[in-house]
Amino acid sequence: MNGVDWSDERGSASVLVAVLAIAFLMVAGLALDGGRKLGALSEARDLADNAARAGAQAVDTDAYQLTGNPSLDPAEAQQAAADYLAATGHTGTVVVNGSTVTVTVTLSVPTRFLPGPFTVHATESATAIFSVEGTP
Repeated sequence: MNGVDWSDERGSASVLVAVLAIAFLMVAGLALDGGRKLGALSEARDLADNAARAGAQAVDTDAYQLTGNPSLDPAEAQQAAADYLAATGHTGTVVVNGSTVTVTVTLSVPTRFLPGPFTVHATESATAIFSVEGTP
């Protein structure tokens, strides 16, 4: 009668290689898609910075002509920041509070390597404060 020789280890290396290959592919996927998220965070930060800066440059010309003191026009500031985002093909939230313009941008980046319909979200905010040169 032929029995199975359980001490025979032929083929065990194949199983180990298969398991390690899957693990290495997952690590590579995390590195690649993680890098894409870092890139999206950088892009979102850049967009939010520039949009906030554009909004903080909206001087209320009527108030300046009347009083001689420059101040931020909240409606123009919000519109300028939103226009900057629209010109770049992105959206975000713009909040104007006094002389402060805060812009939050969220980008969605689909994964390229990891399986499944995953989407990575990158959210960044930036704040710009309206001030006249030489004043805090």
